[in-house]
Amino acid sequence: MAEKLGVYICSGCEIGKNLDVEALAEFVRNGKHKAICKLVKTNAVLCSPDGRAEIEADIAAAGLEGVVVCACSPRAKWEVFNFGPKTLVGRVNLREQCVWSFEDDPKFPDLMTVLAKDYINMGIMNCSKSGIPEPEVPEVCQTIMVLGGGFTGLTAALNAATLGKEVVLVEKEDALGGYAAKMYKSFPLAHPYDQTQDTGIDKLIGAVTDNPKIKVFTGAGLANLEGAPGLYKATVKTAAGEEVLDIGAVVLATGWTRGEASFLEPLGLGKLKNVITTYDLEKMAKNGGIVRPSDNKPAESVAFILDVEKCMEGVDWSRGEVCEPVEPLPAEAAKKEEGAEEEFVYQDLESAKHISYSSEISSLVALKQAGYVRERNPNALAYILYDHMMVPGINEKYYKAAQDNPGIMLSKARVTEIAEGAGGGLSISAKNTLIGESIEIQADLVVLPTAVVPVTAHEPTINLEYRQGPAFPDLDLFDGFADSNYICFPYETRRTGVYAAGCVRQPMTMATCREDAAGAVLKAVQCVNSANHGVAVHPRSGDKTFPVFNFVRCTQCKRCTEECPFGALDDDEKGTPKPNPTRCRRCGTCMGACPERVISFANYNVDQIGSTIKEIKVPDKIDEGGPRVIVLACENDAYPALDMAAMRGHKWSPYVRFIPVRCLGSVNAIWVADAMSKGIDGVMLLGCKYGDDYQCHFVKGSELCSRRKENIAESLGRLGVEPERVEQFEVSIDDYDKIPGMIEKFMNEVISKYGPNPFKGY
Repeated sequence: MAEKLGVYICSGCEIGKNLDVEALAEFVRNGKHKAICKLVKTNAVLCSPDGRAEIEADIAAAGLEGVVVCACSPRAKWEVFNFGPKTLVGRVNLREQCVWSFEDDPKFPDLMTVLAKDYINMGIMNCSKSGIPEPEVPEVCQTIMVLGGGFTGLTAALNAATLGKEVVLVEKEDALGGYAAKMYKSFPLAHPYDQTQDTGIDKLIGAVTDNPKIKVFTGAGLANLEGAPGLYKATVKTAAGEEVLDIGAVVLATGWTRGEASFLEPLGLGKLKNVITTYDLEKMAKNGGIVRPSDNKPAESVAFILDVEKCMEGVDWSRGEVCEPVEPLPAEAAKKEEGAEEEFVYQDLESAKHISYSSEISSLVALKQAGYVRERNPNALAYILYDHMMVPGINEKYYKAAQDNPGIMLSKARVTEIAEGAGGGLSISAKNTLIGESIEIQADLVVLPTAVVPVTAHEPTINLEYRQGPAFPDLDLFDGFADSNYICFPYETRRTGVYAAGCVRQPMTMATCREDAAGAVLKAVQCVNSANHGVAVHPRSGDKTFPVFNFVRCTQCKRCTEECPFGALDDDEKGTPKPNPTRCRRCGTCMGACPERVISFANYNVDQIGSTIKEIKVPDKIDEGGPRVIVLACENDAYPALDMAAMRGHKWSPYVRFIPVRCLGSVNAIWVADAMSKGIDGVMLLGCKYGDDYQCHFVKGSELCSRRKENIAESLGRLGVEPERVEQFEVSIDDYDKIPGMIEKFMNEVISKYGPNPFKGY
């Protein structure tokens, strides 16, 4: 704990225009914390070189253990107010959360000063309850293991070696190259982005096998991965036996396989000999010719059909039978434009779901393979029939090049039938096309896309030694794709030190896989470098803290081990938590889960936040100073959104007090109890969104908080306090304009409705 603090109050950025900073300084000098506040000063521009120099001089002269900077948001100027690892820094947000966002209430003229005093007292207490973290710095291995020897894995291995890391590459097949080695050509990989290109896979394989930093295992698999980032023991199984290797981090690049082709039977696959898949045509092109399977004659015309889930209306794709369509819901029907064709929702569209993932890829594959048809036979024709043509970004040039090819016809169309045609060919019936209401096309071949399915959907590839099990969490949303917080933190899985890249993460082109490999490798390198310094990787990069357990009071309830989103805690033989510091992401979820409150961080603990809450001055009666509401705001989405709202001129109630928390998952129930026992009228829990498309920065934090809130509600009910006084709100960082409305709604619909907290005045 810090017992010698310096308090510095800035008057810049309109703070001095709205608050009497000298009076605030005097308030601190003579206030309840005067014993630990050894210096109290004001400054016109605290972040200026002179302001920083003054603080540095005071730290040296007075031996200050910490400084409390009362100025702008802690998200601003953090590099200016960093005074080294031995000096604690507390930040009091007088700018964004006081003067810039203050909404006046004529009944109480001094509310802004009351607000500022509360925040200063809270900041002093918060800093005094903090400590200097002493990181654990293990001796780590910095070798990067790459699982998968396809295009993505080879690129990742080469990137890691270029960065100076030793690399172990594990490929299950006997040869490197993956699906790229089976391909004839690739979509554009470089300028001018309007032509197919050689995959470059042979050159890439050569570069990897010739690199002395890369050790290659083929015909091998990862039998077991035990330990933590920088400290992994990986057991690689080959035909010759098993080998145990020291590994720092893992890049998962195991790639993809084709989706189940039987789903395409309603379109003739397996029934009509000249209906094939894109995989079949790629193999033909690779082997030198595009022919009809029925008679091996060169194909003079080829039709590529996209968006197969839109074709053959009334088909139950899972069984290949006709089923009755279900009428759309009224709300869906109301959204349709007048005169638009009616859409139906089918009872079972598992196959459509299965293949809808590859719609972008299907579009590009059709364009590429239509080019093959023209390349192999300049007089041949290629038809591409689609419901949606998806060519994002630079690939628009590729699409336009196909449009300019006189032998390629592209048209929006809804295929209604594929049947045997004259001369062994096929007849394709379609409607709603760009060239007529209903048309019929004769073709030698019909080509259908199959889904891009990650290898992880069918076989174990990682085999972790974690108490949570050997694989990633089973998330139905991702249909086997590697668990990843795919918007906030691509590449990162829930297992710190394991990073996904390429088509195991989501369907993507080779050009995107190349970028993905680089991104995942940079994450893996960051991980081992951070472990080597005893700091967190992400999202709290550089955090030196780690959870400390008071095992004397631990009851072995296992809540912390079960609720940790990242598997950072194991159990010993007695069921006591066994920390793995390099796995930990410092979210504090374990701290929030612990009913005995035996888990803490050096600069973030239950007592610290609880004591901060108690610093809020609560009037005995609402009519003597208004109600009081605390907002526990997650530091990743909610707190930045609050700052952004204030910067854009939004205002909110002067009766709320904001306290940043690492994650709503770290919120311990005792904080709410402390608030209610003090007479706080309401608690808002403001954090990341969660659900099927979870984007909580710590994956499960907001969801866990929501579950715990139910337990809090029961406890409040037993105390005679309305559970509605505690409510959780979901926000993303770009919801800054919605936050003032959330606060206003809570004040009007909860605080005004239920009135003063019954504990007020006790």
